[in-house]
Amino acid sequence: MAFETPSETPERRAFYDSIDPENMTALWSVMAGIITPEPTSGCKPHAWRYDTVREKLIEASALISAKEAERRVLILENPGLRGQSRITTSLYAGVQLVMPGEVAPAHRHSQSALRFVLESAGGETVVNGEVTNMQYGDFVITPHWQWHDHGNDTQDPVLWLDVLDIPIVQFFDASFAEGMGEDQQKRDTPEGDSLARYGANMLPLGYEKSTPASPIFNYPYDRSREALERMKAAREWDPCHGLKMRYVNPVNGDWAMPTVGTCLQLLPKGMKTAPYKSTDATGFVPVEGRGRSWVNGQEITWGPRDVFVVPSWHEVVHEPEGEAVLFAFSDRPIQEKLGLFREARGNA
Repeated sequence: MAFETPSETPERRAFYDSIDPENMTALWSVMAGIITPEPTSGCKPHAWRYDTVREKLIEASALISAKEAERRVLILENPGLRGQSRITTSLYAGVQLVMPGEVAPAHRHSQSALRFVLESAGGETVVNGEVTNMQYGDFVITPHWQWHDHGNDTQDPVLWLDVLDIPIVQFFDASFAEGMGEDQQKRDTPEGDSLARYGANMLPLGYEKSTPASPIFNYPYDRSREALERMKAAREWDPCHGLKMRYVNPVNGDWAMPTVGTCLQLLPKGMKTAPYKSTDATGFVPVEGRGRSWVNGQEITWGPRDVFVVPSWHEVVHEPEGEAVLFAFSDRPIQEKLGLFREARGNA
């Protein structure tokens, strides 16, 4: 059922005009637009080509340093949401570049962030005193209000996709941020400490969580890819997703981040997925392979390191050229907590 807006008469128009100076609006005049029978959004299907983004970032590196910029990032703005710094209505995304010898200074903020590494021969990020080496395909978490800085001691550029819950924090008017005053924080935790403590189906006795995010802050791609490789032998393919695994918080089995859901998805050669749609607008990053996706009938071609987005309640069908692996992110954890998440399989 769709609500209908009552017809406007001269008397009703006069009434609306009379309540406008009092900062009031008649619900019946706007209900059809704010309580819709299905999700409506300005978010549009779109793809960003990695080669183009990288070229422009290299160009930007000659204009501004990572330190002066604080973060040298090109925001991936959804074409339906230009000027809002959003890839979907609820999430921000951008590609960051750190050139050889540079440091992106230490700071912290209310927003939670993930880094999905697109190109690195050994760049580093430090979160709350622990350093991690960044390799292609790694999924790195920066929980909210944790100190973090990034560096590159290699001879090659380091690039990654940033995804933050900036629009969500803005919605709640809950944004805080501060700089440390130093380019780099003290590294007082051995590299790999969090993965050793929490990544082997074990927790230190007496562990008490300090953040709703996973205590593991780097999920290495080689480990995640190995899991997919072992599981594909069972050939238990989901018709809509192929083989899709979500990154989890080992403390409670929940999503790895409280506001951003992340998954790694393997599509076998020869598969064309069944139509699927869900309320969580989703971004995808192909890690391996090439292919095409149809989003409400619009064809999007993709290859490694590209980024493409499927808006809320838009039907998507994936078809890889060969075997392909996709990284996916969305606001599904929040929707699930609020009881809002909905999905439909097939042509429902």
